[in-house]
Amino acid sequence: MLREEEEFSWMMMYRRMKNSDVNGDFLKEVDLNEVRLDPESKHGEAQQTNLEYLLMLEVDSLVWSFRKTAGLPTPGQPYGGWEDPTCELRGHFVGHYMSATAKMWASTHNVSLKVKMAAVVSALSACQDKMGTGYLSAFPSELFDRFEAIKPVWAPYYTIHKIMTGLLDQYLLANNGQALEMVKWMANYFYSRVQNVIAKYTIERHWQSLNEETGGMNDVLYRLYTITEDPKHLMLGHLFDKPCFLGLLAMKADDISGFHANTHIPVVVGSQMRFEVTGDALYKEIGTFFMDIVNSSYSYATGGTSVSEFWSDPKRLASTLQTENEESCTTYNMLKVSRNLFRWTKDMAYADYYERALTNGVLSILRGREPGVMIYMLPLGRGVSKARSYHKWGTKFNSFWCCYGTGIESFSKLGDSIYFEEEGEVPGLYIIQHISSSLNWKSGQILLNQKVEPVVSWNPRLGVMLSISAGEGQGDLNSTLHMRIPFWTHSNGARAVLNGQDLELPTPGNFLSESRKWNPGDKITLDLPISLRTEVIKDDRPEYASIHAIFYGPYLLAGLSGGDWDIKTESAALISDWITPVPADYNSHRISLAQESGNSTFVLANSNHSVSMERLPEAGTDSSVHATFRLIIIDSTSSEFSEPKDAIGKLVKLELFDFPGMVLKHQGRDESLAFTDSSNSSDSIFHFVEGLDGKTGSASLESKSEEGCFLYSGVNYTSSSTVKLSCNAGSSSEAEFKKAASFMLKDGISEYHPISFVAKGVNRNFLLAPLLSLRDESYTVYFNITS
Repeated sequence: MLREEEEFSWMMMYRRMKNSDVNGDFLKEVDLNEVRLDPESKHGEAQQTNLEYLLMLEVDSLVWSFRKTAGLPTPGQPYGGWEDPTCELRGHFVGHYMSATAKMWASTHNVSLKVKMAAVVSALSACQDKMGTGYLSAFPSELFDRFEAIKPVWAPYYTIHKIMTGLLDQYLLANNGQALEMVKWMANYFYSRVQNVIAKYTIERHWQSLNEETGGMNDVLYRLYTITEDPKHLMLGHLFDKPCFLGLLAMKADDISGFHANTHIPVVVGSQMRFEVTGDALYKEIGTFFMDIVNSSYSYATGGTSVSEFWSDPKRLASTLQTENEESCTTYNMLKVSRNLFRWTKDMAYADYYERALTNGVLSILRGREPGVMIYMLPLGRGVSKARSYHKWGTKFNSFWCCYGTGIESFSKLGDSIYFEEEGEVPGLYIIQHISSSLNWKSGQILLNQKVEPVVSWNPRLGVMLSISAGEGQGDLNSTLHMRIPFWTHSNGARAVLNGQDLELPTPGNFLSESRKWNPGDKITLDLPISLRTEVIKDDRPEYASIHAIFYGPYLLAGLSGGDWDIKTESAALISDWITPVPADYNSHRISLAQESGNSTFVLANSNHSVSMERLPEAGTDSSVHATFRLIIIDSTSSEFSEPKDAIGKLVKLELFDFPGMVLKHQGRDESLAFTDSSNSSDSIFHFVEGLDGKTGSASLESKSEEGCFLYSGVNYTSSSTVKLSCNAGSSSEAEFKKAASFMLKDGISEYHPISFVAKGVNRNFLLAPLLSLRDESYTVYFNITS
């Protein structure tokens, strides 16, 4: 085996022969400590939700299995899920936690978080000291004996990678010197371990063992080498480069079908780091080719990849749409690949990909503002729900899947790819994501504030304002701002203004560059049109050419649907002929009709195309969607109203929230209710009157065509009791009838997202909203669009 000193000397000679200052033209990462997200932006809200979760987790529970393995006392209780003391992957989340808290500390400087993350590092250091060999894990080293003997074991190096990376991030982002010494000790332990395997068997035996998932061991070792320059760390990185996979990519063979996606993407990330460390251009080519084939043949509209964790056949994605699409970890790691490629090349395509995957892949895995509730897979089939995948939504203290680890990291570093620096006599700043945030750009000697107006469907534009304030040591320095003009906008109507003067805009898909000495008070505004578009699924079979996803700018739109997906555009020349925006005032027209029965609240709901009383549902569910209606006032002179009670005394219709164009109708006296299209048939028109029960805030709905007959729930009903039209001709008393025909007015439980549209379908219309906005609702991402 080549000794590390010889390896180091050879590599340095190789770099001199290549005469490669490999990092010279790379864009620099902007320090997370210098970026702050706007707390009112969707990214700022996601960051805050994640911070709340990180602060919930207890140090004793996180390190419980580490202490058990080291033979130390174990106060507290261990967590469950993949951190359970019986799980062979235990400890992986703790590594992610150290990375996430380091990144979150840099992003927020939250004092409580710094105390907590320092306590985790200290506790782990005590475990490592107790064992005394450099080994550190939540499971005993016996798992590595099995790994090296090619016996069944669940990915021990995967967990070691997470622990080493967490410690390294604690050093780099939180300046924890203790963490650096710990990761160096771990690297030396595993260097000796791998050396022993190769000496006892062969290097081929070592490569064979890497058929198990090893995470990004090569990546963390190359990163460590940039700090220590210890040749052992360089050589050990090489030994985790997985030649059976990287060799395929080096040969430019599109042959990744059947590979476990998240086993191999981190290896590519590590090979990118090998390029940065050694200057070997082969590894740059590997990363470039890999990104190209995944994007062209294996990626969904979200930017994510994989089905049931594996890559399918290339350009055959139409057959893979189901609940187990897009493992969240793969999106996290593909973003690393694209980020590196952008830093090397400044190619706009990688910035566009980053926006797509971050917006639709990453932001979609949170369940609103609930801390610690995330998903493993992102379903992309017909009539799917994030709540109905195999893993469903995770829980705060009993899941800790791999995707929980990458999830807490993703939401801790949302500011790390908005800005990139270019060094030189005239420094440059690339602004590649339009996210409300501020940057203390020290090398440019300015403070930059980026304010992005919330995007809405009824005003199709993206508004961005960049404001300049005085930075540290501001002098006569000239610098350049490079502002991304996304591919999804268009030149017609686009405008850029600097201090009141129009700037010449490049075509979409390029950077608008402006060089000058920036002064406090300078302002640049971008006004970029947003349009709807469709994108065909990556499937080259002719029979699937009609399957498309629908986008509004960067936002992937999903339709509320139990499985319907057919859209026929007829002779429509423009997409706006069959997709229309939901107006701004529709949220003030939402209504849910409730009644009390016993100690429970029930609401009028569309249940399997019949109308019944159902228990009051939680928002963000199918039940909440089915219990929400839109009031339509028939009298055109009175169509403007700010809240449902303004419709009292008017003729109205009740439109189903998730079936735009379908309204409630009666089918005659004492018959159940049904639905019809929104034509002006009298059986769908009702007088919206004060509640017959005389209570404040109640209302009753009297049929226009059957005067004296009202929507009626019945007396002493239970859940799923059918609602009908009744004229009080039955056995109930007058008081009972008035009670059963009166409903409390509530704001609609479900809301129209500010980015909402209605698409005309073959059998029904679809309410479209961003995939990232959905929680438990049933939806369809791809549509069968024919003309």
